[in-house]
Amino acid sequence: MQNLVQLVWENPIVALILGCEVGLWVLLGLGLVARYPLRMRTLSTLLLAAIPLLDVVLVVAVALDLLGGAEPRPVHGLAAVYLGFSVAFGPSTVRWADVRFAHRFAGGPPPVKPAKGTPERVAALWREWGRVVVAATIASTVLGVLVLFVATPEQSGQLSWWIGRLWAVVGIWLVAGPLWESGSQTATAGRR
Repeated sequence: MQNLVQLVWENPIVALILGCEVGLWVLLGLGLVARYPLRMRTLSTLLLAAIPLLDVVLVVAVALDLLGGAEPRPVHGLAAVYLGFSVAFGPSTVRWADVRFAHRFAGGPPPVKPAKGTPERVAALWREWGRVVVAATIASTVLGVLVLFVATPEQSGQLSWWIGRLWAVVGIWLVAGPLWESGSQTATAGRR
């Protein structure tokens, strides 16, 4: 715990990433409470619509930090990765939470999870992988913009390093996710 506190103290961007993650869940929780138990749909919509503003704050803070001469650290790249995944997975996370909250507190239908080996499961994994591609594209674009327009030549190497790693994750996700499940489904169908 002491190491985490020291890391946050020495790297304000880490504190901001953590703050954005906490803020996401707080806004999501408040938005769902406003929507269902309180039945304040407009307030709920405003709270949920505020979630992307956290991402804007993070990007601006990273750009200002680098423009201020900060030495690029892994945390600057992590901020871009966080942004990409937040934008790509944010709407599906809100839908995921909304279905569960509605079921638990508003009499909504239970969440449906496709069974392994079914075409629905394979389709869901392909959609998820598509979101990973979108996340990597957004993060790579942000990193590229930072490298081209914000970072000094000395700063750019640390930021560029993240782009290759992101696309390696995309490839691993493809193999371990939809391709693996598609292969399992084909093998199961072949045995029938």
